[in-house]
Amino acid sequence: MIRFEQVTKCYPDGTTAVDDLSFEVTAGELVTLVGPSGCGKTTTMKMVNRLIEPTSGRIFLDGQDIAAADPVELRRRIGYVIQQVGLFPHKTVLENTATVPHLLGWKRSTARARAAELLDLVGLDPRTYGDRYPDQLSGGQRQRVGVARALAADPPVLLMDEPFGAVDPVVRDHLQSEFLKLQAAVRKTVLFVTHDIEEAVRLGDRIAVYGQGRIEQFDAPAAVLGAPATPYVAEFVGADRGLKRLSVTPIEEGDLEQPPVVHLDDPLPRDLGARWAVVLDAEDNLHGWISAEQAAEPSGPVPGPAPGGKVSVRDRARRMEAWLPVGASLKQAFATMLQHDAGWIAVIDRAERGRFLGVLTPARLHEALRRSIDADAQDIPRTEVELETVTPR
Repeated sequence: MIRFEQVTKCYPDGTTAVDDLSFEVTAGELVTLVGPSGCGKTTTMKMVNRLIEPTSGRIFLDGQDIAAADPVELRRRIGYVIQQVGLFPHKTVLENTATVPHLLGWKRSTARARAAELLDLVGLDPRTYGDRYPDQLSGGQRQRVGVARALAADPPVLLMDEPFGAVDPVVRDHLQSEFLKLQAAVRKTVLFVTHDIEEAVRLGDRIAVYGQGRIEQFDAPAAVLGAPATPYVAEFVGADRGLKRLSVTPIEEGDLEQPPVVHLDDPLPRDLGARWAVVLDAEDNLHGWISAEQAAEPSGPVPGPAPGGKVSVRDRARRMEAWLPVGASLKQAFATMLQHDAGWIAVIDRAERGRFLGVLTPARLHEALRRSIDADAQDIPRTEVELETVTPR
């Protein structure tokens, strides 16, 4: 969808902002451009919509050389979101969102309907926010309007220049989560500029790590963190890149342990054979857990014994709070363990209404991270990695 061929940008004072840049972004891919200030990442992005003209080389959009396109028409085909949003203060939220469709000659009713649809998609009810003005919104809400406006004419490409950099960390985290959901729904081709490696890792399908005017590494987030291509990349992503990698390493079924399992309507067992067991319902969906102590004391207080006075697992089971769906990141798993002070978390298959798959322990989490790193280094699936272990004497 976007292709750079030996693109260079030099300024009259002799500064080379971008030097012989060649890379390609496929349709529907979100690529983050990350690096320190002045490294050329924003220049790269602005050359796509010709806000900056390259000194040499060629840039292609959907197979067409953009140098032959009318700059104004080109920009109307590309969504553009910047840090300060740039909403028109004298226009309502709905009018701001409909700006590009109006410029393209859409009927007023069609443009407003499209704007309302996009506002709803970014989580702003048009009935509540459509008639408000930008100064009546929070920073995070204005940023959402900016994204909606960029998507209003359904452009194939979206350019985003540090769009979440001007909001506080809590709002930024929420906006990142919402944008990932939005991207999953609309699948635009996105160039996303950021100076924050954690944001780049979280959002990008691939990451372009910039040095001075050049891309030092262009790869998947896990590869950048697990196998930095140069000492510069290793220094930029940080010594804690192993911890950052937790956020891009998913939980897989092969990472899980299989603990003892009982069902809600089973008679209360006297011996679980372990310190605890997972409790499932009749469809093998996760319900909770029960400890060995609870199972061994049927004579204690029972909230509601089964008919006939017999105690069942249902009477003693505790609800499970520490759980995640398979495919969630190891970072989410670690955070969930800490949040619930849990020595393990349950993992379910959300696609099958919560079917229990197994549990992830801290030891298995560590193994999963090691397997992920070794798998990338050896270019093999995680399931084929053989970990070396140290056996105490």
